[in-house]
Amino acid sequence: MSVASKPVAKGAVLVNGPEKTQSYWQPVPANGHIDVQLAPHLVNMEHPFAMGTQTVAPGGYVREHSHDRNEEAIFVLEGKGRAVVEGEEFPMLPGTALFLGKNNRHMFINEGEGNLKWVWLIIPNGLEDFFREIGRPRQAGDKVPVNFPRPADVLEIERRTVFAAQPQDQRQP
Repeated sequence: MSVASKPVAKGAVLVNGPEKTQSYWQPVPANGHIDVQLAPHLVNMEHPFAMGTQTVAPGGYVREHSHDRNEEAIFVLEGKGRAVVEGEEFPMLPGTALFLGKNNRHMFINEGEGNLKWVWLIIPNGLEDFFREIGRPRQAGDKVPVNFPRPADVLEIERRTVFAAQPQDQRQP
C-alpha cells in the first residue's frame, strides 16, 4: 500500500547579517544603540515578534517601564550591570537570561566601565518601532554622537508601541 503525500508549504526564511541590520542611536538616559535583527517588516511571520540587540553605554540605563501587551526576554552578552524587576535587584552579567511577563516593571542599568549589551526578544513585536521613532539612524563605522534628548512626544510613542502607562512612582537607578 502506498501513501500519498501532499506538499507542505514552507515558511519564510531570512538570514540577516551585520551589513543589513537596521540600527539606531538611542537618546538619554540609555545612550548607546540598538540593532533590529528580526521583525515582521523584515520577514513574513505567522506569530509576530521582534528580536535584536541593545548596547547601553557606561553610566547609561533603560528607565523603569513595563509592557501591558507584550512579553520580553533578555539575554546578556557582555558587560556588567543590574536589572531591577518589581523593585528587586539582579546582576546582569554575560549569560544572564531574564523573562519579563506582561506588566512587570523593570529597568536595566550599566554599572561597568564598558558597554552593557544584550539580546532582546519581544512578543508580539513593536519594540523595533519604538526604537526607530525615538532614535537616530546608525551606520557601521559612525562616530558615537553627542548624547541627545528623547523626543518631546516620547510618552505618546511609548503608548502607541509596546509600553504600559508610565508609573507615577517610577524608580530611578
